[in-house]
Formats: sequence, C-alpha cells, structure tokens
Amino acid sequence: MLSYIDQLNNKTLLVRKPIRIISIVPSQSELLWHLGIRKELIGITKFCIYPSQMFNKLARVGGTKKLNINKIRELQPDLIIGNKEENDQQQIELLKKEFNVWMSDIYSFNDVFKMITSLGVIFEKERQAKTLVSKIKSDLIMIKNIFNQNRVIYFIWNKPYMCAGQNTFINHVLKHIGFKNLISISRYPQINEFELIKLQPDFCLLSSEPFPFKEKHINNLKNIVPNSKIIMVDGEIFSWYGSRLLHLKKYVTGLKKRLYA
Repeated sequence: MLSYIDQLNNKTLLVRKPIRIISIVPSQSELLWHLGIRKELIGITKFCIYPSQMFNKLARVGGTKKLNINKIRELQPDLIIGNKEENDQQQIELLKKEFNVWMSDIYSFNDVFKMITSLGVIFEKERQAKTLVSKIKSDLIMIKNIFNQNRVIYFIWNKPYMCAGQNTFINHVLKHIGFKNLISISRYPQINEFELIKLQPDFCLLSSEPFPFKEKHINNLKNIVPNSKIIMVDGEIFSWYGSRLLHLKKYVTGLKKRLYA
C-alpha cells in the first residue's frame, strides 16, 4: 500500500501507481502533461485548455467549481487531483467518499515546488519534477524585484471591482517581482471608486481572467484614477502555478518595458 499526504494534510492510500487520473484544475492539468503523465490522464475540466493536444483529446468533467460527478463516476479514476481554492469543497467531499483525491493548497512558490515534487513522486516522475523546479527557481532569481516597489492594484473582477489581496498566490507573485500591493485585506475583496481614488495606485493591472477585461474597462478606470497607468495583463501568468511559471520571466520582463515606457 502506497501512502501520500496532500497539501491539506490528508492521507491518500493507493495500492499502486495510479493509471487513471482526472485533473480538475487547469494549471495542474498542464503540469501533469508537462511531466509526461499523458496516457494516464483520462479526464480534465472544460477550462483545462492548455496544451490544446490535451484539451482536444481528453474527456471533460465539467467546470472547476461545477463538476459533472456522474461523468467522473463513468471514468472510474484511480486518483483525482484538485485544489482547495479552485474546487468546490462540497463536491470534493462527495468525491472523497468514492475516489482517492489529492489536493493542493498554493499560496507561495515554495508551495508550488512542494506540489510539483509530490506529484513527481506519486507518478514516478521525480527526475522531470526536479528539472522543472530547478528551472523555475533559476528564472525566479533573475526577476526578483525587477519593479521598483511601484504601488499596484491587481483587478480580477468588474461590477463590482474585486482585487487580489494578501494571502493569495497572485500577491506572492506581485511581491516577488517588486510590486507593492495596495490591497491590504486578505483574499479577493471588493473595492469601490472612493477607495480607488484614495489609494492612487501607480499601476492598475487588469487580469484577463476570471473576468475578461477589455479596452473599455481601461477607459472607465482612467476616469476614476487618471494619474494611474492602467494596463491589461495575462491572468494565467500571475495565477497559474506549475509549468506555466516557465513563462513568467519572459512575460514580466516584457511587462516592465510596457509599464515604464
């Protein structure tokens, strides 16, 4: 019997290396594919769009927070890979009654490294996991504090405005690359126009997900904080953990040029 502890300190018992896997988190599906866990991966969510080869090939089991439980039952997985923030707790508890479930809980790069390493052990991809972690760590050193403590607000939603606050992975990324997040509240609080005017950020970063900000939203914010530079950013870069972090160095280097132009 194989015993593994997930990032919520729950124990998972497996009789063998899993050969039928469902991933219900986009960034972790992309990670599994990157590690070479492909034949074993049998199900993903409708939001697991990268890489396209995986998305076009595998069965879909609903959305991250609205899983198709019956479809999962049909697929009969050996192991389901989820995440505390991205998946619905009630659905996860339901799945645990029938299947082995391994959960991640990500707030920092160290959490990411532990998650990658753990999945490498479970799926006997230790070498691939070690190589990936080493590359990400090397890239992170090169982009640490490349911004000059500029005061930033990172928007994730419109009507009402919602922003990434403290105790989030997005905040950890922002802090690492040298931004000062003006949102001092934890998680994803709402913010109104009066609070925005009071905070006067240097930069407003409008994420491409979960709300798809467009040019018109930039114009709306310019009317509220005309002295702030407002720009749309790739939300996957700031919020997807795993192999997507291989793109972080190139992206934020380009972002620096855009913001300081």
